[in-house]
Amino acid sequence: MEKTGERIILIGRNLELKIISLIIRAREISQEVIFFDLGSEDETIELAREIECPVYTIESDLSCQDLSKYILDSDLSLDYTNLVIKISDEWKLSDFPIVENRSKESWDIFIAFTSEEDELIEDTNQLVLNSIDFSHMVLSKNGLNELSKTSILSNALDLDEDLTVRVTRLQKSIRLPQRESLASASRFAQLFYWMLETKHPLLLFGIPGIVLFVLGYNLSGNVLVTFSELNTTSIGVTLTTIAMTLVGLFAIMVALILYIMGKQVEQIQSQYDWSR
Repeated sequence: MEKTGERIILIGRNLELKIISLIIRAREISQEVIFFDLGSEDETIELAREIECPVYTIESDLSCQDLSKYILDSDLSLDYTNLVIKISDEWKLSDFPIVENRSKESWDIFIAFTSEEDELIEDTNQLVLNSIDFSHMVLSKNGLNELSKTSILSNALDLDEDLTVRVTRLQKSIRLPQRESLASASRFAQLFYWMLETKHPLLLFGIPGIVLFVLGYNLSGNVLVTFSELNTTSIGVTLTTIAMTLVGLFAIMVALILYIMGKQVEQIQSQYDWSR
């Protein structure tokens, strides 16, 4: 099989939290990166286009055969070996070296899929190709043409014997309880990034912080003069004014920290020529 270059095709939906890092990492190990969107409802497509990644929208998750036909019918060059990666919730950047090695093994058709450990599969070559929910695939030009011509019930044994073909099973990753906390962290990251992008730190924390600090500081001086004797009321009012002063000071510090971090984000974006 003659290999003139490698293209990585990422497939997924609603990946706004990691689409940029995925594309940048994929560009490090390939000549071209394409994104097939499955109907994202967030800013995934916009973010991909901001870093000049071609985006193709497909209505639903395609089978191996339908996907090969879609690639052939598109305006994509056929001179590349295609590494097709389906980005699931379990996918991590650390998985890239594994799939990259597959593309270097010069397969014409390599299909990997995940399944439960207790699922009984005697021979993966006898699986109907169109029924496989693949994790990633490697398709050469010849493999792409051959896969597109398969029938609905074809398996790996029905493919051209002159092609190097493999269908392999991967064990499904064990889901750990920490993933719920990671989801919460992702939502916090969205809020945090929104605050940095929209300059809201100075509005949400800075202005209220200044108001509380000034009021608390001025009232604390008046309280000491007004209350000449120590009782429950004077102690309560004094503690309240001190709390206002400290909360205001804390809010001002948070606003300044977020403002500085926002400037650092802008510097990184300009360094890598990311449009805002």
